[in-house]
Amino acid sequence: MQNNSPEFIQASEIVKNLKTKPNDSELLQLYGLYKQAKFGNNNTEKPGFLDFKGSKKWNSWNENMNLSKYDSEVKYITIVNSLIKKYGIKKK
Repeated sequence: MQNNSPEFIQASEIVKNLKTKPNDSELLQLYGLYKQAKFGNNNTEKPGFLDFKGSKKWNSWNENMNLSKYDSEVKYITIVNSLIKKYGIKKK
């Protein structure tokens, strides 16, 4: 798989430094797009019924099936930019 864009890599670092942790829905969106951008289509086995967290993460990635790396990165970066506006970034 090709390397990811510098903008995507930067966005994935910035999201770790938001002043407030994003809510579960936002985190799941980011997770699914991140996995799609890094690894492409989800070809892993779906977690068992009782693995609620694993199932939600698997579904989030799977919802981005066949989305190109470029489109995944653009959507990811767009969400990170909206989270920056919503939560702000911690000062170092």
